[in-house]
Amino acid sequence: MRILQNPLYLVLQIAAVVIALVVHELSHAVIALACGDATAKDAGRITLNPAAHLDPFGSIVLPLLSMLIGGGILAFAKPVPYNPSNLKHHKRDEVLVALAGPASNLLQAVIAAALLGICVAFAYTFGWYNTVAGSALIYFMTNYLVVNISLMLFNLIPLPPLDGSAIIFPLLNKKGQAVYYDIQSKALPIFLLAVYILPSVLHIDLIGMYIQGVGGVVIDWLFQLTFAIQDMMYVLLMGGL
Repeated sequence: MRILQNPLYLVLQIAAVVIALVVHELSHAVIALACGDATAKDAGRITLNPAAHLDPFGSIVLPLLSMLIGGGILAFAKPVPYNPSNLKHHKRDEVLVALAGPASNLLQAVIAAALLGICVAFAYTFGWYNTVAGSALIYFMTNYLVVNISLMLFNLIPLPPLDGSAIIFPLLNKKGQAVYYDIQSKALPIFLLAVYILPSVLHIDLIGMYIQGVGGVVIDWLFQLTFAIQDMMYVLLMGGL
């Protein structure tokens, strides 16, 4: 409800989602190029320009809805195009390209945890914790951490167009791929059922429970990193004063 009471928090939340999504998609494109396929580069996807990556529904409508109803942030961007036949090591590189996005979210979350520790230490030491700028920066870094873990876990779900599907498919044998193709043809109904119908009608939010359960554990670990860096910064700052 805080984002509804103060537009600044909504802007900061949207900024966190957009940055996390852009870096996520850029990572797919960069790894694809490193593995020998320039399709994404030729399509203009090796860029930090949000317009090249964001999907109207997956990057705007879906995360706004998930913010308003609570729980983890659900979002995805336009899939990065690539040609598997151009990859140097077909199966391995397909998995690497698919993993690049979620891995980038984990890395962003670790960086956010470290920066949050530094920001809090500076804020308390120099007395700007309760200023608009100070509270906004801490709010952004906290939410940037949480958003990235939510996006990482959401995109690891093995349903198209999410990255989990691209990670699993190359590892299946021919029979498994045939079954997967059958599931893929029903992906949209399954996706809508899991995201909207089960939570709203039956009050069973499987995706929310998964993201909050696993994400809670990962976020707790990252906050431990935040506290450790915060304590280290206190020692350094107090020693310099």
